[in-house]
Amino acid sequence: MTPPQRPPGLEPQAAALAARDEGAAVAAGLGLAGADAGALEGRHLAAAARARMLRWAAFAPAVLYLLVILAPPLNHDVAAVLDFAERWLAGERLYRDLIDVNPPLIFVLNLVPAALAAWTPLDGVQALLLSALGLCALCWRLTLALLRGAAGAARPGPVEAAVLEAMVPLLCVVAGYDFGQREHLMAVVALPYCALAARRIEGHSPPPARLAAGVAVLAALGFALKPHFLAVPALVEAVVLLRRGPARALRDPVPWLMAAVWLAYLAAIPLLFPDYFGHVVPLVWAYYLDLAQFGTWEVLFSPILGPAALALALVLPLALRRGAGPLAQALAAAACGALASAVVQHKGWTYHAVPVTMLTAGAAAAALARWLDRVLPAGVAARPGVAQAAAAIAALGLGLYAARGGEAPWRELWFHGDRAGRIAAFVKREAYGERLLVLSPDIYPVYPALNYAHARSTLRTMNLWLLQGVYRTCPENGARYRETWEMSRAEFFVYRTVAEDFARTLPAAVLVSRNPGIPWCGREFDFVEYFARHPLFAETWQRYRPAGEIEGYRLYVREE
Repeated sequence: MTPPQRPPGLEPQAAALAARDEGAAVAAGLGLAGADAGALEGRHLAAAARARMLRWAAFAPAVLYLLVILAPPLNHDVAAVLDFAERWLAGERLYRDLIDVNPPLIFVLNLVPAALAAWTPLDGVQALLLSALGLCALCWRLTLALLRGAAGAARPGPVEAAVLEAMVPLLCVVAGYDFGQREHLMAVVALPYCALAARRIEGHSPPPARLAAGVAVLAALGFALKPHFLAVPALVEAVVLLRRGPARALRDPVPWLMAAVWLAYLAAIPLLFPDYFGHVVPLVWAYYLDLAQFGTWEVLFSPILGPAALALALVLPLALRRGAGPLAQALAAAACGALASAVVQHKGWTYHAVPVTMLTAGAAAAALARWLDRVLPAGVAARPGVAQAAAAIAALGLGLYAARGGEAPWRELWFHGDRAGRIAAFVKREAYGERLLVLSPDIYPVYPALNYAHARSTLRTMNLWLLQGVYRTCPENGARYRETWEMSRAEFFVYRTVAEDFARTLPAAVLVSRNPGIPWCGREFDFVEYFARHPLFAETWQRYRPAGEIEGYRLYVREE
């Protein structure tokens, strides 16, 4: 009969009691008494105290990154999606009054912070951070619950348990400035999903059905945020299939439950959001996809995604070995799926690399910690402080690696002197809490500047990406702007709706970018000049006067 197993990892108080009992037992076994026994017990208690200090040191990087993400600025894309969700909650129609390339799930999820901001004293940014951190806490708890209940090959040893205990919360917040991006949310829900996959691979300690179903549904929603994300569960399920065999893997309800969630979501889109497939997707195919910055192979070697891909290439041989354990293998497969998702988007932006880094770091930590459990002499890994020291080193290494470049915490330290911070202060001073027409090709720095100024854009799109798409090339007749009879339906839609909405809503101010993000064709593209050709826009424009310029943005305010 096998002795009962204790969950991996000791709480500080339990560790101290264990150290005291161990010291007393050793003293009795050696025949020590009096001062000698007390000295030995004292050394064990001191070792337990050092273990507690190292354990808290292992959590220090996660605490520091938590402080970073609580400080401004909120990520620009996250801020823009939140703004659309707040406008949707206020009565505007998604994909009719609010046109965006993103499928509806991210806007549905953002209704939670939007509602919190509308019905509580929290503002939108605070409500979103609270919601995202709640998701991180839930995934942290689910991941550790799955690891602690594991047996056999999926059961972590002392070092692996301590490392994962510190690394999981750090992985949830290490995204820094990209915290809350869809890629970040996907990687967060992938952590308990990979822990569940490890239990399924091992096969001897199936998790409770309710726990497995909850993790599967949560993961399915995270992977549904973008079609590209389905590469992650595809590769993880391939690993499960290879390790368990087709007969056992195909009887597993987890992948079928996830597939049911995806099919239900796909069927709901045309029913609840008919304009998405009927209106938005054709625009995306015609104009948005061509705005890619890199080709397929170029993006793999781009300055941002390239280092993440190289790190994954170095970790894969270590993590995919059978001795690395099922968790490391599942995380490595998920990282490969995240890399594939980033490559097919052809952008190479920082948030595309976030899930690759998160999941690669998790795979490396799990594999190396398991290797230490195997190579350390018997009993050494269980001594107070050994596992905790390994956890502190792993957490510190990831924290330093993630702080490279110009992202967190550097954006947060310089926010008030940065473009977004200065524009936010400018809009706060001139149009705090008002509605603005924003004529700009940029998401950043318009967002999160508008969020911090509590201002609301009246533009139907987050920026003027449609104009960028239709003016990728110069008009054939050599003119700077097309006449209305020459415009495509997409261009005329933007031209007409901006003018009509401007005349109808009379925003308190207009924010105009000097940089149009459109190729030079004889002269610069001027947004005001372009839209002023419409009589409604020209007439309404007469009511606005210049209020100043900052960071390449001109602000015009309405005269009462």
